[in-house]
Amino acid sequence: MASAVLPSGPQCAAAAVAAAAAAPPGLRLRLLLLLLSAAALIPTGDGQNLFTKDVTVIEGEVATISCQVNKSDDSVIQLLNPNRQTIYFRDFRPLKDSRFQLLNFSSSELRVSLTNVSISDEGRYFCQLYTDPPQESYTTITVLVPPRNLMIDIQKDTAVEGEEIEVNCTAMASKPATTIRWFKGNKELKGKSEVEEWSDMYTVTSQLMLKVHKEDDGVPVICQVEHPAVTGNLQTQRYLEVQYKPQVHIQMTYPLQGLTREGDALELTCEAIGKPQPVMVTWVRVDDEMPQHAVLSGPNLFINNLNKTDNGTYRCEASNIVGKAHSDYMLYVYDPPTTIPPLTTTTTTTTTTTTTILTIIADTTATTEPAVHGVTQLPNSAEELASEDLSDSRAGEEGAIRAVDHAVIGGVVAVVVFAMLCLLIILGRYFARHKGTYFTHEAKGADDAADADTAIINAEGGQNNSEEKKEYFI
Repeated sequence: MASAVLPSGPQCAAAAVAAAAAAPPGLRLRLLLLLLSAAALIPTGDGQNLFTKDVTVIEGEVATISCQVNKSDDSVIQLLNPNRQTIYFRDFRPLKDSRFQLLNFSSSELRVSLTNVSISDEGRYFCQLYTDPPQESYTTITVLVPPRNLMIDIQKDTAVEGEEIEVNCTAMASKPATTIRWFKGNKELKGKSEVEEWSDMYTVTSQLMLKVHKEDDGVPVICQVEHPAVTGNLQTQRYLEVQYKPQVHIQMTYPLQGLTREGDALELTCEAIGKPQPVMVTWVRVDDEMPQHAVLSGPNLFINNLNKTDNGTYRCEASNIVGKAHSDYMLYVYDPPTTIPPLTTTTTTTTTTTTTILTIIADTTATTEPAVHGVTQLPNSAEELASEDLSDSRAGEEGAIRAVDHAVIGGVVAVVVFAMLCLLIILGRYFARHKGTYFTHEAKGADDAADADTAIINAEGGQNNSEEKKEYFI
């Protein structure tokens, strides 16, 4: 807002008369009457104040211009456009523009509206107050123009994972220049903007360089405009289309508990997801051939009657136009589950067998009682061995119950017990045979002698033969 002192009253009157003379005949008389009445009302004018307010309006909306007088004394008020053409003189509108409408006229205010504002209406509008000296004040109308077109353009409609693409957004014909912001989903990104000015209008272009990943497929890239003429969010968006190589995952369908044992069946399913969707899914066995009893059906691998030779790494491979990927499954076949015999049955069998052996040893000892007494300690050793055998058997059975694989431990204990029993039987028979043979050869000299004296002599003289016989049997 500004104010200035107008020319003196006579100069204004002369100018007004000249303007009225140039007006059409229908308006000339009315203008002269208004000028005369205005001239009659012009006072000395000390202490008059004229003020206005600047106006900012969006294109196409309504602007309101107000000329207000403080401490009015009924002086004449008029409103002029930026070209100094009179819009309103008091309540009369000499300008032929119907967009200007009188809202209020009084001695203290002249208020006028301007509808359907355009960019050409922008500028200074003057309020004049015919006092002595006259006063003038101006108001500035600023017209805001929102972007007429908002366009987003992607360099490539379909991008490949890891590729960098260029995205551009253009906001055309705005006033003032717009501010462009970028978003990928909910994440804000930073672009580079360029501004072009043409006939008081601005075109802004923003460039975004974006490296895409498989997670960006289907995510919107948003170009959002901030402008004083825009209420809310003015934006446009494009959805990214990203191609990526397959993602492979192996799912065990059977067995459900996940533990593979001999004799069980195994079923694996290969899940492959990519863009475009993988057209080929294959199964291979790493560093070995696929088992002959394996069945392949699309993404499924089925192996029936598992055994230890099936152990290894099985790989599912998938591919599309972007690339190939794989996932591995390591198969280990465990032993089949086993059941341990009841503890009472094992104890009864062992006790019965040991009793039989001890009976044999006892009978042998009774038969060979007259023999060398140093050997008679063997039955005691046999009892100790039998006792140790029983202890080992019980310990083996208790350990087998606590162990993970009961069948293996039970088998080992049974083999040890059986071996020890066989050893005891062989030793018993050997010693029994040895002692009987010794007594037979010792009495051989007496059987050949004719009488007792000859037997004694044969016994003494045949000592060497007896020793040789001993050595022979030993």
